[in-house]
Amino acid sequence: MEQAKEDKVVVRGLEGVVAGETRISHVDGANGQLYYDGYNLDELAGRTSFAETIYLMWYGKLPTPAELRSLRSRLVAEMRLPTQIVTMIQLTPPGAHPMCVLRTIVSALGMFDPDVEDMSDEANERKALRLTAQVPTIIADLHRVRTGQPLLSPDPKLGFAANFLYMFRGATPDAVEEKAFDLTLMLHADHGMNASTFAGRVTVSTLADLHSGLTSALGTLKGPLHGGANERVMEMLMDIEHPDVVESYIQGMLENKQRVMGFGHRVYKTEDPRARHLRGMSKQLCERAKVPHLYEISERIERIVKERKGIYPNVDFYSATVQHALRIPKEYFTTIFAAARTPGWLAHMREQLADNRLIRPTSRYTGRYDLKWVPPEQRT
Repeated sequence: MEQAKEDKVVVRGLEGVVAGETRISHVDGANGQLYYDGYNLDELAGRTSFAETIYLMWYGKLPTPAELRSLRSRLVAEMRLPTQIVTMIQLTPPGAHPMCVLRTIVSALGMFDPDVEDMSDEANERKALRLTAQVPTIIADLHRVRTGQPLLSPDPKLGFAANFLYMFRGATPDAVEEKAFDLTLMLHADHGMNASTFAGRVTVSTLADLHSGLTSALGTLKGPLHGGANERVMEMLMDIEHPDVVESYIQGMLENKQRVMGFGHRVYKTEDPRARHLRGMSKQLCERAKVPHLYEISERIERIVKERKGIYPNVDFYSATVQHALRIPKEYFTTIFAAARTPGWLAHMREQLADNRLIRPTSRYTGRYDLKWVPPEQRT
């Protein structure tokens, strides 16, 4: 019997499909604007800290000084890991990518969280606070273990972002470094219904716990078409080595139809506003770190790609040199992105749970119908 053809429209990559509602952030791709819960990114960048941005995403308003002090204090107090988790980090294979370790350890943390199966909003708020604080510690501890250095406890006198850098590098950041790193985290805090955010929301729509949702988001971010591009950008810059060879290097890539990592975006049709803020920071930090050639290489790449392809850099392009100048090894770039995005992901997951419906799309079947079973000895 011939089956009727399914009359379903397939949207590859779900581009343009509205999968939900959110107040947390909005990407205006046509005009190159990003909004965090009503605030244009340009209004907040350089004025609003990462901790303030977390408060805005979670509670729908910028905090008062007292509310900000309370949140910072609570976050720093939670920047500790169970002893068993530290042991797991120490036992991870030296060659495992830090994003693999982070994804696995976040999943393992669920076994030690007393609220893991409590899906009340109060318990989810406590878990969100803990996870936001613990993710940077996982990254810092992994780096310290792999470089044979002692693990560091958070310093209550430092803010959340400064503690992250201190625990990772072993030295208190100066004012310029702290401001740059804090802004880097703030610029990565959220970005609409991207692939990793959608993955996290899909997971918790089944009423799975926040640790499971965060694990899904981390696995999605790892891909080079999402968060993993910044590491590839740094590899390209190191391969070029000198500004004088940028022209031939990039021209060769374009002629061979190779993708220049850090350029183009599914949503933005003009410049990514985050790249605009990172560009100036990259110039300042590269000069301070005595690697100005890296910024010059980046600037030349941007000019050539824009002239010949009409494509603008995205957030990954200049974030690579910013992190390099802050003495963060390139294999940790995506984990820094993940740490910055964690409170945004968790805000989306809690928003999903507040008005939940299982996310369960359909598909158009392209297989066959009514095949008959044949015994193994008669198959050809």
